[in-house]
Order: sequence, then structure tokens, then C-alpha cells
Amino acid sequence: MLNNVPILLAEDDQNDIFLMRRAFETAGIPNPLVIVNNGQEAVSYLGGEGEYVDRQKHPLPGLMLLDLKMPWMDGFDVLAWLRKRHEFDGLPVVVMTSSKLQADIDRSRDLGVYDYRVKPHDFQDLVRLLDDVRKCWLDERFNRYVG
Repeated sequence: MLNNVPILLAEDDQNDIFLMRRAFETAGIPNPLVIVNNGQEAVSYLGGEGEYVDRQKHPLPGLMLLDLKMPWMDGFDVLAWLRKRHEFDGLPVVVMTSSKLQADIDRSRDLGVYDYRVKPHDFQDLVRLLDDVRKCWLDERFNRYVG
């Protein structure tokens, strides 16, 4: 298991960020959680631009958790940006959103998302979901990006 690589969370809702942090702690996930608050920040972080230029301080993630509905640049725009950059081929991106719309699921898959998860309302379900996502996408046998 890749325990030392950061997980990048692109999420604009402060309540969801608080719950995600708590769920990471409760699940005992040792990976550093890096949080950006919108799609533009996610692109800046991944591209090593602006305040994220120093890769010692801001290493590339081994997994990205991406909300779809964010200001300035939404999750679909981030997925389209990633798809155009082959240096991110193999970076597991898991959409974590409140949307159950089939159109959002289909569009996300068309843009190359690895997994699509609807945010659960129950905290323990969120803990289990995050543990499952981590075990699935940060296993050295399956993660071609950092493994």
C-alpha cells in the first residue's frame, strides 16, 4: 500500500472538507490529505504553478478525489484538463459528488474518471467508502502512476 503519497481532495464545501478530514482520521488513513477548494486550484496544484511550484512542499498526489460542482472551474473541466496531459496518465481520479445523475456519471466516465462515488449521508458509510477507495486505488499492484 502506498501510505506516504498524498491524496488530493478538490472540494469547495467546507462542511464536506471537515467531514472528509474526520473520516480520514477515523479510517486510519495515513496518507497526507491535500485540499484545494476549486478546480482552478486543482489544476494549479497538479501543474506545479504559482504557490505549488515547489514539489518538495507540494508533491504530486497518488490519488485525486474530485467533486464535480465547484466554482471557477468544475470537476468536468479538471477531468478534461487531465485528459490532455499524458504526464497524468495513470493518476487515479475518483469523483466524489452528491450527483446521482446518469448524465454526470456518463460524462465523468467519458472524461476518463477511474471511479464515481456518490457521497454518503452517513458518516460511517463515508469512512468505509474512503477506506475502500484508498485500498483499491493506492495499492502498488494497481496504481501505475506512483507505484
